Amino acid sequence: MNKSVFEWILHDLQQGRRAALRVNAQGKEYVRAFVPKDRLIILGCGHVAQALCETAAALDYEIIAVDDRPDFANTQRFPKADRVICGGFVDTVHSLVVRDTDYICVITRGHKWDRECITAILNGAVMPYYLGMISSRRRADGLRELLADEGYASDRIDRIHAPIGLSIGAVTVAEIAVSICAELVQCRRQNNPDRMIGELSQTNTDLDLLRCLAQGREPRAMLLALSSDGSTPVKSGAMMAVNRLGKGFGTIGGGCGEAAAIMRARRLIGTGASEVVNLDMTNEVAAEDGMVCGGSMKILIEDITD
Repeated sequence: MNKSVFEWILHDLQQGRRAALRVNAQGKEYVRAFVPKDRLIILGCGHVAQALCETAAALDYEIIAVDDRPDFANTQRFPKADRVICGGFVDTVHSLVVRDTDYICVITRGHKWDRECITAILNGAVMPYYLGMISSRRRADGLRELLADEGYASDRIDRIHAPIGLSIGAVTVAEIAVSICAELVQCRRQNNPDRMIGELSQTNTDLDLLRCLAQGREPRAMLLALSSDGSTPVKSGAMMAVNRLGKGFGTIGGGCGEAAAIMRARRLIGTGASEVVNLDMTNEVAAEDGMVCGGSMKILIEDITD
């Protein structure tokens, strides 16, 4: 496979478009989709927001943190945010121009600011894909009644996730952040209308991995999980890039299975060839080697040419 394929994928992603890698293996076509990062707007930069930013960054969100207090809205407190804005909540919501693909979490320092954020979003031309507000159940119900009395459409009010996050018994700041991220993932995965025929499960975008495949000058190979069965550590669509020394970007699950696939890839690099290997993590040998996840995976290994 020529590296120009990955150059085009990077180009499309930089333009904010979905991209796809199509491969043929054993007489079947597989599609590995790449989806641009979803934008997560965090309104409020308190302690919960800090923990939320840390956790959400690992989930491939483009994060914008907003607060009107300079001591809170700064990159020292939010090093993993793509952008930190110090400004009024309502003005910032208007300036960002909410998209129907956005995720917005309203977690300001008080009820007054929460309500201002919610009404500014409801007054917008477009509703975000996800809108959550931190609150008690009683206060959330009260706000919904107030919004209905003020004439806001019920279908928009019903889109508000409040109390925010999944009910997992969270108590600490970090646990609350996990519960919020769990709800974000649930919403992300519950509907995928753009899914293509033959599309593999994982659609996350690892830019370092793609840059290695598109721009690297040293010989390298791509590893792509075509299928997975059982309790495998990753699902189909997991990817890696490795060089002759076995150094890689990305992962196809780690452990002994990944190590075995990397060894095969190192031998393949520079040949211009490809092969499909089956990793069986269910047999007795796998168990003895500590491959506790179980299951099996089919991995495409392909040499990348310049």
